[in-house]
Order: sequence, then C-alpha cells, then structure tokens
Amino acid sequence: MRLFHLCAIALLGTLAFGTASHAQDKNAPEAIEVQAREITQFDRRNAQTKRFGALEFAGGLVLQSTHKHFGGFSGLYIAPDGVNFLTHSDRGHWLRGKFKLDGGRVTGIENAEMAPMRGPDGRTLTARKWNDTESLTVDGDTVYIGIERVNQILRYRLSEGLTGRGIPIRAPNGVRRLPFNQGLEALAFVPKGMPLAGSLLAISEGGLDEAGNTIAFIIGGQNPGIFTVRRTDKFEVADAAISPTGDLVIVERYFRFLTGIHLRIRAIPLADIKPGAVVDGKVLLEADNNFDIDNMEALSITKNASGQIVLTLLSDNNFSYFQRTILLRFLWPQ
Repeated sequence: MRLFHLCAIALLGTLAFGTASHAQDKNAPEAIEVQAREITQFDRRNAQTKRFGALEFAGGLVLQSTHKHFGGFSGLYIAPDGVNFLTHSDRGHWLRGKFKLDGGRVTGIENAEMAPMRGPDGRTLTARKWNDTESLTVDGDTVYIGIERVNQILRYRLSEGLTGRGIPIRAPNGVRRLPFNQGLEALAFVPKGMPLAGSLLAISEGGLDEAGNTIAFIIGGQNPGIFTVRRTDKFEVADAAISPTGDLVIVERYFRFLTGIHLRIRAIPLADIKPGAVVDGKVLLEADNNFDIDNMEALSITKNASGQIVLTLLSDNNFSYFQRTILLRFLWPQ
C-alpha cells in the first residue's frame, strides 16, 4: 500500500504544500491552527499498561481546531518520512500537515491546511452532492478516494496538491448495488512484492451476503473478484491498510447506547484473499469504553526510524459536540 512506494519520498515537497498562491480562489487551501493535547495512557484504569493484545500503545493526541470544516476524518495517509500526512473529512474536505515528533512520540501538528475536495470538472464534491468521502489509499502519486453514498472511487494526484481534481475510475457493478449510506468504507492498495499486488481492495460497511458477512472487492490486478470478510459480534469495517507483514489490517467498530463505542483491529493474510473466499484473520486489539477511544475510522501503517511497524488511527467525531477527534498510535512487534 502507501508505505512501500519509495517514489513517494520525492513527492514530499509537494505534500508539504509547495503550492502557488490562489488568493482569488475561495476554495484555495487555507492555513489553519490545530491544538493538540497528549494522550498518555490508553487504558483509563491503568496508566502502567502498555501492551494490549498484539499491540503496544505509543501515545496519542486529542485534536481541536476552530476551523468550521475541521473534523469527521475518515481516511489517513502518512508519508514514508513519518511526518507529512494527508487526511479527508466525510464532508469532502482535505486536511494536510506535518506531525511534530519527540523521538517516536507525536506531540502536535503544524503547517496544517484545509481545502474542499474537487470533482473531475473542478467543482467541489459538496456542490456535486457526492457525499460521505469515507476511504483513502495511496499508490505512489495516486490517491484513491471512496465515496460511500454514491459508491464511486475517485483518483487524485499527490503532486497536484489540494486543488487537484478527482477522476472517477471504473468499479465493479456490485459496488453500485451496495446499500445507501453503508457502501464503500475502506480502500487499500496492494504494493509490489505481495499477494494481489497491483489490486485495490474495497470493503463495504453494511453490504452483507446471505450469510451475513461483509462484501468486499478485488479491483484490478491479476485476479479481480468478490470476497467476504467474516462478520462477528456486529462489528462493521471502518478502514483498512496493508502492513509490511503481508496482511490486510482492518479497523472495525460498533456503537451501543448502553455500552458505548467498541473498537477491534484484525489482520488478514493477503494470501487468504481471493475471489469467493471468506476471510477472517487474527484479532490484534479489542477495546471498549474503558479505553481512550472514540469513533476510530482511519488507519495508516508506517515504519518508524527503528524499523518498527506503527499503526496510526484517527477518529471521526461526526462534527458532534459529544465526540472527539483523536489520534492513537500503536507499535506492532514482530
């Protein structure tokens, strides 16, 4: 996926926002301030515990901004340098910036900018009523964005910055038949050297087969088709990313008024995924309201300076006063 394309390193200058002035464009990128408060413990009951399932907690942030479009983040790309990042809200706005780092710990965000996402004709996605931009994945200079309510996938270019236009790509007919507002929720591009290399994996939120499992698609590559992800305990897929271990790592969540939000992370070997397969994988982490979580909807997987695998999660606060935008980081020891 996004981690393994070394050509992306050459694009960091662009991702770091070297764009021309658009003073007369009301939709031009706008600099914003993001305040951050560190999260020092994941388990609210025990500050000493750092290991949770297969993962180790590596810190987090509570993020806030007065910008009216800040929030609702549903996809995340972190560049190979571990500093520059790109995310988007489900209301069709980009956010890009840089992480402030203290050793391996993220302490804040700087150089942040937001701008409306644009369609193929340059109009904003909001103006086109292409609502619920829910998923993001990167292949080199190509950014794929999944739009849930209209079940389309757009292709952008990192090198075009935040003013680039999204071009629709051809998707399987089954994508169009996914339920309204429960369509494409996760995208993950498989890099070279792995099973399914060159494929775009697309997973629905509420599209279920007759057995109640979650419908997913292998788009492009050598062996396109449909597979399903085994659904248990009423969890729904929120995002996915490809790990250096050769796994499709999926973030799942569910909410109940009595018990609150629940989070689960699973790792599914790419070698198990093929048309017609029902895949499951192992659970890396489970968390509930006893842990410092929110509606975790975005995942990026990178390596730190020590070569450790880092999972970074970002939450969608639904633009609600009662929810938070939080960033969580975990190490995955191998």
